[in-house]
Amino acid sequence: MKRLLFFSLLCLVVVGTRAQTSQTPTPQWRPTYHFTPLKYWTNDPNGLIYVNGVFNLYNQQNPYENKWGHMSWGHATSTDLVHWTHLPIAMYESIQGGDTIWRFSGCAVMDRHNTSGFCKGDSCIVAIYTAHQPDLHRESQFVAYSNDHGMHFTNYDHNPVIDLKMQQFRDPNVRWNSELGKWLMVVAMPLEHQVRFYASANLKNWDLLSAFGPAGIESPGVWECPSFFELPVQGEPGVHKWVLMASFGSRGKTRMQYFVGDFDGKNFINDNPADTTLLVDYGNSFYAAIPWNHLPKGQNIYIGWMVPPPQETSPWRGQMSIPRDLVLRKTAYGIRLFQQPASLIEKALPQLSGHHFATKTGISLEGSREGMVPESITNGNSYWIEASLSAGPGVVAGFNLAEKWDSHHNLVQWTQISYDPSRRVIIVDRSHSGTARLREGDSILTM
Repeated sequence: MKRLLFFSLLCLVVVGTRAQTSQTPTPQWRPTYHFTPLKYWTNDPNGLIYVNGVFNLYNQQNPYENKWGHMSWGHATSTDLVHWTHLPIAMYESIQGGDTIWRFSGCAVMDRHNTSGFCKGDSCIVAIYTAHQPDLHRESQFVAYSNDHGMHFTNYDHNPVIDLKMQQFRDPNVRWNSELGKWLMVVAMPLEHQVRFYASANLKNWDLLSAFGPAGIESPGVWECPSFFELPVQGEPGVHKWVLMASFGSRGKTRMQYFVGDFDGKNFINDNPADTTLLVDYGNSFYAAIPWNHLPKGQNIYIGWMVPPPQETSPWRGQMSIPRDLVLRKTAYGIRLFQQPASLIEKALPQLSGHHFATKTGISLEGSREGMVPESITNGNSYWIEASLSAGPGVVAGFNLAEKWDSHHNLVQWTQISYDPSRRVIIVDRSHSGTARLREGDSILTM
């Protein structure tokens, strides 16, 4: 029986890499579709909020150097998720009480009804984030507010709003919960492999509801950057499920997992056994992803940090993933998360490509090789590929990306994507780095 595989894939192809110093400009490696800061280090996306047709992306940023440190909140905006306007740093690190306060990861919300008492008009944005104090060995949750559309933030005089006097307690993510009639926070207990749920009527006084975890991945590491949101189940009218995401960092490896279940106003009830592991992405560089707050109804878009590769770039270091649309679907394995590059980006493809497209259909390989992309459109370093594969039992069909050949015409480096219908797995083989096997419906690559 033939099976079809449909997916969209965006790849960044880098050829001829070499050792770089952090001062060597690398404009050839500046990606087309991925957000990058103008200069210096970036990591986690923060405070994602959609306001009046504009996507605001705050991000962990070092304003002084091209390496991790001096954590502050950078700021950029976009209307199409491809072209970004870079704005001044929104929140710098500071000194308070004899200790440095780094502005670690967090979120931002529109307080339209002034529940916090901070607002002076209709442009009020409230940020909830982790204050990291390295000398005190403490992480606590702070609140800051902006009355100029998120350009500048003022810290609340009575911070912290939650302080467990712990060294690791971070990354709050907050949304309004209409059933509770309150703000709902999920925040990570990294070493405990847990998240905690808190509720507040005013964004300042928080009550503990419950905790969830450990569950999913079982190995040494930490839970970070959780998010919690409700999605409809596609094709199942009236059925909604809650999705809890948590990043997992362990010995230099980064992964993201998710849980699907229900929320009764206090507790999250996992649909699956505690030892079930559902990965958001099978790539090795996707981390700390969170969704945008206050999107129009029916839109569910999120973005993650792509952990930098060994090659150094300059004057920036670090980039975000392709923003992705999220849906839930019922499968033979249960309700699972599906994702595609955001539809807004697809709308920008003709302009980004200069209207250069290549289409091939009805190709019958039968063990042979055929070039897929004409040389006339391979002058850049970014390509958008949409593919549909059909293969009979016992046949594996696929294609290679970023092939590199030596002087003797031997293929020495490539990324292979193929589909084996007999085992119902997608196979991603990254040229000698091992093979990852995925079930149908799982994410394929970090984008």
